[in-house]
Amino acid sequence: MNYILLDESWDLGFKLERGSSKYFAITILFTKSKRRLEKIARNTYKSLSKKFKKVGVLHAYKEEPITRTRILSQVNTSDCSILAIIVNKRKVYTKLQDEKAVLYNYVTNILLDRLFTKKPIPPLEPVTLLASRRETKRLLNENFKNYLQNKIINDHKLQLTIEISSPSHEKSLQIVDVVSWAIFRRYEKADDSYYNLIKSKIIEETPLFP
Repeated sequence: MNYILLDESWDLGFKLERGSSKYFAITILFTKSKRRLEKIARNTYKSLSKKFKKVGVLHAYKEEPITRTRILSQVNTSDCSILAIIVNKRKVYTKLQDEKAVLYNYVTNILLDRLFTKKPIPPLEPVTLLASRRETKRLLNENFKNYLQNKIINDHKLQLTIEISSPSHEKSLQIVDVVSWAIFRRYEKADDSYYNLIKSKIIEETPLFP
């Protein structure tokens, strides 16, 4: 089985003068089995003290540095590959700024094309793309799913299934959230301390509109 775990860090807001982030990252974590990632999420959550368990799931932005480091160090020893596109929001064309769903679809499709180039998957092997439910209403809707399925089926002849799930239900999504955050932080905060923990697993890292 092939699993594509998709997550993004920060939003596609373009009011930078009002506090929006300068960058937006979309990240893929590709693996043949998500059991190892699910185990990392479960064991990490169990190890937290009660005061850090209020949310119910792991979320990079809210976790302590030691927790992020523990997760990323284990990802580095897992059988997986990481790909990311980092959008410089200052350079995005004005028209695309007003068409956030189009921009999201466009960037995600580029990232998937890079994945299938770097990690060729035989046509008969099933592929499941898992994405977080938190963006469903705005971006990961039926149009998004249909767009990607049509593009991938037509361009790569793959058997693709897209599933939208919550991180509380699909534990592996909690892990790609931390991975995406680490990559985003390298650009937004010029802090590569977390990024360096997973650097060896990154097979594609592309700034868009640099």
